[in-house]
Amino acid sequence: MSWCFAKVNHKLAEIYFEGKPGKPKILGHCFVKKSEYKIKKELKWIEEDTKKFQLIYKNGKYTQKRKLTG
Repeated sequence: MSWCFAKVNHKLAEIYFEGKPGKPKILGHCFVKKSEYKIKKELKWIEEDTKKFQLIYKNGKYTQKRKLTG
């Protein structure tokens, strides 16, 4: 099992997943506060991961939020 930071319904969360990097199966998430993390490495992970992973959780399913391109 692996984990990373993500925005789930516009809130910071840790998501837990397993499977291949290209197609992971999300097992669950928990909402966290950025103020809980003090180490520079963790704060860097938060910034990097939330840019990549933005999810919507609705009716027990996760969908990736699409970014608009100009």
